[in-house]
Amino acid sequence: MKLPSTKTINTDVLIIGSGLAGCAAALAAAREGLQVTMLSSEKVFTESASYYAQGGIIRIPDEDSLELLMKDFQRAGHNVVNEKAVKQIYKYGKSLVDEVLIDTVKVPFDRDHHQNISLTREASHSIKRIAHVKDHTGSAIQSYFYNTIQNHSNIHILTGVTAVDLITLAHHSMNYSHIYEPSTCSGAYCLFQEEDEIRPILAGVTIVATGGLGRLYLHTSNPKSARGDGYAMVYRAGGRIMNMEYIQFHPTTLLTADEERFLITEAMRGEGGILFNSNGEAFMKNYDAQAELAPRDIVARSIIQEMNKTHSNHVFLDISHKNSDWIKARFPLIYQKCLDKKIDITINPIPVVPAAHYACGGVAVDCQANTTIKRLKAVGEVACTGLHGANRLASSSLLECLVYGTLAGQDAARILKVEKIIIPQVPDWEREREELDADLLRQDMLTIKQTMWNYVGIIRTRKKLNRALDILTRLNQSIEYFYKHTNLDNDLIGLRNAVQTAWMVLHAARLNKESRGCHYRLD
Repeated sequence: MKLPSTKTINTDVLIIGSGLAGCAAALAAAREGLQVTMLSSEKVFTESASYYAQGGIIRIPDEDSLELLMKDFQRAGHNVVNEKAVKQIYKYGKSLVDEVLIDTVKVPFDRDHHQNISLTREASHSIKRIAHVKDHTGSAIQSYFYNTIQNHSNIHILTGVTAVDLITLAHHSMNYSHIYEPSTCSGAYCLFQEEDEIRPILAGVTIVATGGLGRLYLHTSNPKSARGDGYAMVYRAGGRIMNMEYIQFHPTTLLTADEERFLITEAMRGEGGILFNSNGEAFMKNYDAQAELAPRDIVARSIIQEMNKTHSNHVFLDISHKNSDWIKARFPLIYQKCLDKKIDITINPIPVVPAAHYACGGVAVDCQANTTIKRLKAVGEVACTGLHGANRLASSSLLECLVYGTLAGQDAARILKVEKIIIPQVPDWEREREELDADLLRQDMLTIKQTMWNYVGIIRTRKKLNRALDILTRLNQSIEYFYKHTNLDNDLIGLRNAVQTAWMVLHAARLNKESRGCHYRLD
């Protein structure tokens, strides 16, 4: 055990992640007078899943009601949605969108000719309740939020810093008597990439906001950082993880020659886009009465079935029947992205395929984002509030990030005032110096992606899941040895987290014998 160095960082609140949930938590905690340290493993702070959210965010209109909202969430979530979470969203949602995003952050939401916030309808919503900024709502929110918090005197932003492991009293305190304290988090060991140093950041409250796990799959709409870091760290620390089998696949991402999949927002179907198979046949009415506005899990499975029927690797999404100028104004980002790929969406249909998009399960939390470990909170996609049940309702995740992030930041102040806070002395991280074999790393990550896509994907069977178990069990053992005997970098940390998170998804899928929502078993 190495004695602690002087490079330890101390802060009131440590936030691991820089998406909307992390930003909302940081602003709320800073407003309470707390010192906040935010980490992003990326060099660019705004790089997150939130940044790539296109469709919009729920802004509850006056004609809405808790009963109607609850009905829509339960229908999309296949009746396993946590009602407490919906009530939380309804209670705080509109006021926080208005107070934080509109009044404080100044997000330029689209407005009608009366200067009211424009609302659109998306799949499984009974009414129009989605506020948006053209087709790049997430990037607008993230950019404007960053402009708000980057110069806040109470918020210290660190980019290019990767959390390695959570620090807990039982596992890491140099005071042996702390093993008798309740399971408690006191910060995290973090890799400062540029300096190539691992340092402890000790905190009164730690908030995990690391995003999702889409990069475990061969095809995904998620950024490179979505490799399951938060789930794995909390799991290793002893926190409760739940509903991991419910992985939502977005039905429509742009098919390109490489593995990158550009999201084609659900709002395009909400605005009248029609899905056709390779034979030119509109097919969604054959699968669901809501056709293109059916829940995402149904649309994704329907597309896969049509691809199999027609022996094609894609279907088409067509919005070209709408006015050309309107298309360019409503979907400027998609229009330009497709045009870069020689597709003019005002004239031609878009070739699309499903891709891993959102994890509905995650780290179990209560209504204040508390995990089962004291002084550890989780917000955003990495958390499981129960709001999404077995399948996420469109454009609900950004609102969940805003609401639970804000409540988590505010509650951190209460915790620091009323609870006994032990900040332990912890040893320095002992590092191995064996050179990293990049070929092993790339091949292991590719094996995870192919295994998850082929065997733990949109349509699952017992045989597929058992095959995945054999592969991931052996791979997990190999990667753990690789990890323990190799000099750490950001990619190796991610590889270890990825295989452990993949195993969690697989384990949950094997245990759940019932098809429900985006966990669909043929057998």
